[in-house]
Amino acid sequence: MFLGMHRMPESWNRRRVGALQPLKLAVEQHYSVMNKLSPAEYMLTRETLREASVPALVASLVLLTGDMKLLERWDRSAPAFLGDVNAGFTAEQKDEIFSAALRLLTDRETSPAQRRPLPSREDLRKIMNWVAGEEVPEEYMPFLLEEVSFEGGDPKQLHWNEKPSPAVLDDFHIVVIGGGIAGVCMAIRLGQAGIPYTLIEKNSGIGGTWLENTYPDCRVDSPNHFYQFSFEPNPDWSRFFSPQEELRAYVERVAGKHRIGEHVRLRTEVVSATYGENRGTWSVLTRDADGREERIDANVIVSAVGMLNRPRYPDINGLETFKGPVFHTARWEHRHDLRGKRIAVIGTGSSSMQVSPALGRIAERLFVFQRSAQWAFFSPDYHKVVSRRLNWVMHNVPYYQQWYRFMHLWAASDRIHHLMRRDRDWPHQHRSINAMNDAFRGQMVAVMKERMGNRPDLWEKAIPNYPFFGRRPLLDNNWFEFITHDNVDLVTDGIREVTEDAIVTDNGDRHQVDAIVLATGFHAGRFLWPMDIYGKGGKRLHDLWEEGENPRAYLGITVPDFPNLFCLYGPNTNPTGGKLFLTLENQVRYISGCLFEMLESGRTVMECRRDVFDEYNARLDIELAEMSWSHPNARSYYNNSEGRVITNMPWKVLDYWRMIKAPDLSDFEFNESR
Repeated sequence: MFLGMHRMPESWNRRRVGALQPLKLAVEQHYSVMNKLSPAEYMLTRETLREASVPALVASLVLLTGDMKLLERWDRSAPAFLGDVNAGFTAEQKDEIFSAALRLLTDRETSPAQRRPLPSREDLRKIMNWVAGEEVPEEYMPFLLEEVSFEGGDPKQLHWNEKPSPAVLDDFHIVVIGGGIAGVCMAIRLGQAGIPYTLIEKNSGIGGTWLENTYPDCRVDSPNHFYQFSFEPNPDWSRFFSPQEELRAYVERVAGKHRIGEHVRLRTEVVSATYGENRGTWSVLTRDADGREERIDANVIVSAVGMLNRPRYPDINGLETFKGPVFHTARWEHRHDLRGKRIAVIGTGSSSMQVSPALGRIAERLFVFQRSAQWAFFSPDYHKVVSRRLNWVMHNVPYYQQWYRFMHLWAASDRIHHLMRRDRDWPHQHRSINAMNDAFRGQMVAVMKERMGNRPDLWEKAIPNYPFFGRRPLLDNNWFEFITHDNVDLVTDGIREVTEDAIVTDNGDRHQVDAIVLATGFHAGRFLWPMDIYGKGGKRLHDLWEEGENPRAYLGITVPDFPNLFCLYGPNTNPTGGKLFLTLENQVRYISGCLFEMLESGRTVMECRRDVFDEYNARLDIELAEMSWSHPNARSYYNNSEGRVITNMPWKVLDYWRMIKAPDLSDFEFNESR
């Protein structure tokens, strides 16, 4: 099937999806009546509006008042880009907008107490164009309206055409492996549908990444008001990029609300899963923390183990002989007091960019060992606290959360896709992949040099030799100022060996240290590892995937010869631009659609066709070869040992959304109906 050309089954067209209804009145779901404020609250509101995002606020006013002419009063010619949500407005314009907003929100005729129907789709697109600062193509409207959901409700929740009997449902069991974001999302949808499931989690609690990583200054590097479930928005984030503890609490709170705990087995790992061809079911072998093993029969397995959960430990000569503490960032050992110590951090990826500056503030001396330099975005909001006033806006201004979500979605979505795609005629392939990519690189280099000051020695070390977007761009944690500090050494020579009290580099330099922190990443390409998964004919999945060297799946979700096995966040589905929740929610809907079809039709076994799988992966490889991640200088966890990209997806967000909006049943082979 070609991009965007998936044929939806007839039954799917009959299935009511969430709250996708004609545009209707929506104000009743929103919050307080602002025209009843006391004088003190009035003054608070006056100051509060100054905390709001201008485009999101104006767009909210347009929906509340129905007055499209508001868009003509203020020019919006600068598009938002990667979180710069107030681009293009002068201080005078902002003051005028905040004053107008205060009048409109407190006027009885235009306050949130008054109900007005949403405008037409055409007018909604005009508002989107104004908020985006550029034209939003019509083809994006179905996707955007679903993601933003002005009507309220939960558009991605599926509903039965004809709900199976309790006996049928009780005889159908799902095993979900992993209790992170993906597993929680899958569990919520199964619970809503009434499909029995067991969630297996190796840790002592749910939360995944946000449970396991507790190193200093661990936080999300995507805007928090977009890094959340679309159906469980949180208007009370304390920061724009929240710390680990708050993210974990959010996942736990959502899981608790949907009563997932009743189905979870903690401190338990899946050892293996074997498909029984005679019965058409899976036998899942589990082992708990006390070594007790148990087999669970399952009709379907959903792997939600993610990519970044098995730490990668470097193979460095003599590392085991070091006498001081040695630990991975994902297994932080809080019992060690590192204040006043000489500390080594090996690695300069995402975790290092967060933890190293924190360690630099307490260390006598910090050595950061860098294999390759990293690109990093700069966000003024990275360390910024979300004020109570802005929380108030999130709660009390109808539609504000939706427009704020739209801004972040559009700014970091397909509008940056062209920056990652190669122009074969571009003459400077050694440093960039197209003219726009080169211009962006130049801007970033200028900012990096400015932040490092007059330090040509650091410029040489810290400016990457590969195109921007060749690897995952990081979010700057004052990194380029940090590496100029007197107690910080950025070491770019390779590590020869580790002794009892030092790290020796290839040039013979000996760096005496008291502790070593391994910021060396994860086994990202070893999907489902270390579980052994045996499909039809006893085929072992990791043999087919060459032990993580060549993992492949149709749509990143399903594999021939492994019926009723589905992957979330599988091979080549890592999104760019911070769209993890969006991608996972859509994959969960796709898998839910498969389950609904099986249960409603009585065909309880489905398997991806080999020709469909092969054709998809052939197209995938062609697209991947044109992306920035395939540049010869840009090797990272995105690539296998031969350079093939095995984690990222090359598709535009819109294209992948179309591919997985609903399962195309012709892509599968089924067993006979019961």
